[in-house]
Amino acid sequence: MADNGSETKSGAKGPAYTPKTEKPRNRRKTRIGYVVSDKMQKTIVVELEDRKSHPLYGKIIRTTTKVKAHDEDGVAGVGDRVSLMETRPLSATKRWRLVEVLERAK
Repeated sequence: MADNGSETKSGAKGPAYTPKTEKPRNRRKTRIGYVVSDKMQKTIVVELEDRKSHPLYGKIIRTTTKVKAHDEDGVAGVGDRVSLMETRPLSATKRWRLVEVLERAK
């Protein structure tokens, strides 16, 4: 019996190469919005705007969503335009983190 190098250290026979079966991780969502509250420690509330066309009439409808985001250094203030990225759950309601402040409030 010829040894083709497919034997593992434990002595069990198996294929020399096993293809990876896991799916690659999806890219994280990024959003841009305006800070509406910074009264909590290390947390900001950001309003995200979404524009959708009405399916029948075609009118552009603006919908807003408020999300809580993690601001480790407390650099963002009310009115700032910020960039957020989705992250693991940091608390009961926090699933976003601050990437950068794009524009300061006037």
